[in-house]
Amino acid sequence: MSNTVSNTGKKSNWNLSVFITNLSTEKSVEVNGETHVGKLMLDLVEGLDIAADWSDHGLWWPQKRLWLLKPRLTLDTIGVQGDAVLQFTPTHKKVRVQLPDLQFVEVSLDFSKPVFHAVQELCAELGIRHPEELSVLKQYEGLKREGRRSFRGKLKKRHSQSSLSSDDNLSVNSDDKTRGSRDSLTPNYNSLPRHGYASPNGSVNVCSPSTPGFPSFSDGPSGTIETTSLASSPVSPSQEAIASLFKPKTLQEKAVVNKGWLDSSKSLMAQDVAEFSSLLLKYKYYAFFDLNAKVDEVRINQLYEQAKWSILTEEVECTEEEMMTFAAIQFQVKLTSTSPQNQQGSDDDNDDIDAALSDLQASLEGSSHTTQTPQKSLTSVPEITDYLYLVKHKTFGTKKKKYWFNFKDTILTLFKSQEEAFGAPVQKMNLRGCEIIPDVNVSKEKFNIKLKLKESDDIEICCSCESQYSKWMAACRLASKGKTMADSGYDAEVSGIQAFLSMQHDKGDVTPLSPGQIPIQPEDFVGPRMLKKYKAKQIAARILEAHSSLNKSSLIESKMLYIRQWQALPEFGLSHFIVRFRGSKKEEVLGIAFNRIMRVDPTSHEAIKTWRYSVMKAWNVNWETREMVVQCEGETITFGCTSADIKVIHEFIGGYIFMSMRKDVNQPSNEELFFKLTGGWV
Repeated sequence: MSNTVSNTGKKSNWNLSVFITNLSTEKSVEVNGETHVGKLMLDLVEGLDIAADWSDHGLWWPQKRLWLLKPRLTLDTIGVQGDAVLQFTPTHKKVRVQLPDLQFVEVSLDFSKPVFHAVQELCAELGIRHPEELSVLKQYEGLKREGRRSFRGKLKKRHSQSSLSSDDNLSVNSDDKTRGSRDSLTPNYNSLPRHGYASPNGSVNVCSPSTPGFPSFSDGPSGTIETTSLASSPVSPSQEAIASLFKPKTLQEKAVVNKGWLDSSKSLMAQDVAEFSSLLLKYKYYAFFDLNAKVDEVRINQLYEQAKWSILTEEVECTEEEMMTFAAIQFQVKLTSTSPQNQQGSDDDNDDIDAALSDLQASLEGSSHTTQTPQKSLTSVPEITDYLYLVKHKTFGTKKKKYWFNFKDTILTLFKSQEEAFGAPVQKMNLRGCEIIPDVNVSKEKFNIKLKLKESDDIEICCSCESQYSKWMAACRLASKGKTMADSGYDAEVSGIQAFLSMQHDKGDVTPLSPGQIPIQPEDFVGPRMLKKYKAKQIAARILEAHSSLNKSSLIESKMLYIRQWQALPEFGLSHFIVRFRGSKKEEVLGIAFNRIMRVDPTSHEAIKTWRYSVMKAWNVNWETREMVVQCEGETITFGCTSADIKVIHEFIGGYIFMSMRKDVNQPSNEELFFKLTGGWV
């Protein structure tokens, strides 16, 4: 470094080293403390004397892990001195992203902006609305692989077969096998470009031969966004994707997965994400806003796929009966996605143009009611009333007592009788933020709804029939999310519950398909636990029997039904972490959901203690001790995290509160508010 001192009293000049990554060369630029970042880049480019487009380049300071993005700031203001070595590098870099459906795509992401913004840009290219619900994470290499083998073995064996099995074509049309990766068990990745990437303007960019050190992705097959089917996923993923699947056996192993989430407020570059590396794009926040079948085809498919793989790997646990229900719905999705009618597109789509235009008009006007039926009025809040039973559990059994129930807005009110409905209620409760648990057995005519409330003891409601249960259960689910029966999703919720109940009926005269008619590979439809317990023929027969009531469901209806039943599971949407509460030496499991955090028993998976977001007054991070401090009504809890950075937990809590504040479907994500809620500062 050489310095020159001016006789006029001005600041001394010195040579600043800048490494140009695209040219793999280092250049010295004469600067002083008053040199602006913009002037530095201009002098650097002019000194190179190379005709090229440098508009996407920026200055990166590796030692400080900092982008110099503001051209008017001086080097003194930033703190750059003579011993610094900067990099002049493209802000957009290629990465390989695994989507929720396990497909890989090569994309160009902005490495200079916060991850929150980079994910927004990526989702815009993918055609996924509400990108705030997703984020990216690194695959943590320390995960135990023993749990994968039983699930992966059979799938890998089938991939190695020289010819496709009879399961490759569930449709009677044998030409379906030629339709590409959606129908064949081994996707045809050979036709996908290996070195192109999707630019923000939608074109496919090919690597320039003059660009030194531009490697290709050697990890495995991947395609560009333009060549990858996002609304209809491959019947079976690639071998590499299967090998990456992880089946956690314990809550502790589930907690390790959450170590990989990237900090949404920092750039990819600042978090050691290298160019040409691989990232996982997943739904991080299980609070899905305004799912619309007419405009969310890609979003619904990717959400369905993430739900499906969480069931198949037993990341989200369910009963055998529930597993068979999911398998039957998945089988219907497979049938409809490979049918010629679905591939060619339905002629009925043209009949829905007027309805779609009406939805668009309502959307542009800012209404959250994308589909408004004539029966629903925006001037009054719908309500339902009926006689239901309140279940009370006693030492020697249960006791049921009949009450007149009224449900309006998100308020559930109990009266002794219909005649006393204008008097003082027996009980009144707001279901916003509460936990809804179904307790149903169709064969025994049991239709109960369990409500876990924050301000009182848990209660259980007993309905007398399926239709009554469907209406009240749908109302409870919406109310727990802060929505009323005026919401456009109420009717769809009722229909989904009714479809789920119909699958549990004895089929009577309905003759299900026999396993010989359409071969089924059980490992595609159920988790390892059932594969070990039952024979393949037994599983196939049960899947086909459960499927007989679903054979009229469309592709999108089946996916939506799968998502709804996934949301109804007790363990749905729980992200686990290993924590140590202040004053305790024992490590414990913390679960974070869309409306609460809770201490979880690692053996029974039951909640030991629950804190709901509605009673939280403040939450922040003590950066000196790296502990999370949550102030609730009447108590303050403090804990550190041993399975992930404490910032990850803070971002989950703040992120969920941010999700709950969304009102208008057309309002863009408030990036400033998101960072304020997830930053970790008081």
